[in-house]
Amino acid sequence: MKTLLKNAREKKGLKTREVAQLLGIDQALISKFENGSRKPTKEQITKLASILEIDFETLMVIWLKERILYEIGDDDLALKAISLAEEQIKYNVSFVRKSISKNLQNLLNEIDVLKKKLDTFREFDSFRIAQALELEYTFESNRIEGNTLTLRETDLVINEGLTISGKSMREHLEAINHVEAIAYIKQLMERNFPFNERELLSVHNLILRGIIPEDAGRYRRVQVMIKGSSHMPPQPFIVPKEMEDYFIWYSENKGKLHPVILAAEMHERLVTIHPFIDGNGRTSRLVMNLILLQNGYVIANIKGDYDSRMSYYQALETAQTSGKKEDFLLFIAQIEKECLERYLGIISK
Repeated sequence: MKTLLKNAREKKGLKTREVAQLLGIDQALISKFENGSRKPTKEQITKLASILEIDFETLMVIWLKERILYEIGDDDLALKAISLAEEQIKYNVSFVRKSISKNLQNLLNEIDVLKKKLDTFREFDSFRIAQALELEYTFESNRIEGNTLTLRETDLVINEGLTISGKSMREHLEAINHVEAIAYIKQLMERNFPFNERELLSVHNLILRGIIPEDAGRYRRVQVMIKGSSHMPPQPFIVPKEMEDYFIWYSENKGKLHPVILAAEMHERLVTIHPFIDGNGRTSRLVMNLILLQNGYVIANIKGDYDSRMSYYQALETAQTSGKKEDFLLFIAQIEKECLERYLGIISK
């Protein structure tokens, strides 16, 4: 792999410093990748394939081969272990493929093409663009839940510190809290912190801070019903066990599923458990977007207008009452695709 990386870089006429800037890492690491003294991460391999225009599958196969050899060496039992691993991998891949429809797989393929293109434009990322899109996300996520602040009013509350006449204090706090929650999940992403129960409760605490302080960052202690839905969330005494299973499922599947599927599943599973007295929707969408950001995707911003909201709720209802998640997975994947297209349209100019 070291020769492949160096030859591809030189063919592109790039210096190690330039590749390092595009990857966002130290220049010395590029030299170590090329002389074989350091192995890139999986994420770095994905970016290198895009930057150096190397076939992704070719580079990934070489990277995996070298990782396997490094881990097992030339032990006498290595071949037997590889044979057993091969059987398990074939089973896992077959199971995942069977569980995804052709339509969904085609949509994921389109998303991956957009993601690879996005990776080549990362140097054009802008704080102001991110700030504007995050403002829109706050506006739309709150609008889904019934907040009546307009986009402009949301901007004035967050960035100008103004109070909007005729709007409740709760609506003001929902805007402020959501922006702070976005900042928090971005911190988790940038510092590569693992997503666990503590971080989930911290996100929820930010969402309800100053609104229902006694329940902020705490699982509910009463039974709840979801307005307009036939789904009945579990009894409060079951919630801690359901949440334990939720994080076990995440640990077992975060390396197996496509990131968009993983993000959508974590959203649907959390909002189905409905572990909090309030703020479940906003928290679930933030969890979904944390996973997307961690994997190099963009925020999937579900619109809060009537038609979009009804499509969102109906897809969720189907998943919650019948266990059929196809509609919801397709819905989230389509949103992510549209958001990727929009983001690329902005930064590529």
